Amino acid sequence: MNPRTILITGGSGKFGRTLVSHFLAAGDRIIATCRTDESLEKLLIEYSSYGDRFVGVKSDLTENDAIALLREQLDARDIRPDCLVNNARSLSFLKIGEDGLVSRENFTNEYLLDVVVPYELTMALAQQRDSQLRKVLNIGSQYGTVAANPHLYNDPMKQSPLHYGVAKAALAHLTKELAVRLAGKNIQVNCVAFGGVEGRVDEAFKQRYAQLCPMGRMLRDDEVVGPVDMLLSDKCSGITGHILAVDGGWGIW
Repeated sequence: MNPRTILITGGSGKFGRTLVSHFLAAGDRIIATCRTDESLEKLLIEYSSYGDRFVGVKSDLTENDAIALLREQLDARDIRPDCLVNNARSLSFLKIGEDGLVSRENFTNEYLLDVVVPYELTMALAQQRDSQLRKVLNIGSQYGTVAANPHLYNDPMKQSPLHYGVAKAALAHLTKELAVRLAGKNIQVNCVAFGGVEGRVDEAFKQRYAQLCPMGRMLRDDEVVGPVDMLLSDKCSGITGHILAVDGGWGIW
């Protein structure tokens, strides 16, 4: 398989860093966006050994002109991604008030980053001069298909961000809409709906999760890359508009 040029948004986050490391090791060229100078500098240092196969770009994707500026930066460097992974997120938008309610600001920002930004960026790359875009992969969630199970949380109203699932459900439908609208350009658009991944929760949470999941555990970091790599492969050129559940069976009972 020829090396790919992959744009990964949110390259410094938990999923982003895992994906960047994997695809660089596989021989691909990676363009990763980061929201802050600090996170960008860390990535540039970490991946300096890969030379021009790693390109870091500072971009706050929630800004009104972010997509246009990002495309300008790609054009200036003559970069034409053939793969896009819409992965950016902000944990700050998931905050819930003491009354258990989500503020309008957080609800709107979560939807903006999870749905509007992937739409805008996908279309910007599809319409880029001499576009090479062939694969779009949206990072979704099991909560885009099923509601959060209250038994997983000590205080569901305050610990389970309702707007996260609503945005991920919209992202799943966006995947289908874009798959139809971009089919004529030979662009496949898919989504991986991940279950919970270890790393940000305590042992008690992991035990509750295990009891509610057929596989009996949360996902490991190394289980994130496989489905993404598969759907970005030329071997999956017949798959588009698909929501692939990678959740240990969470959604089947």
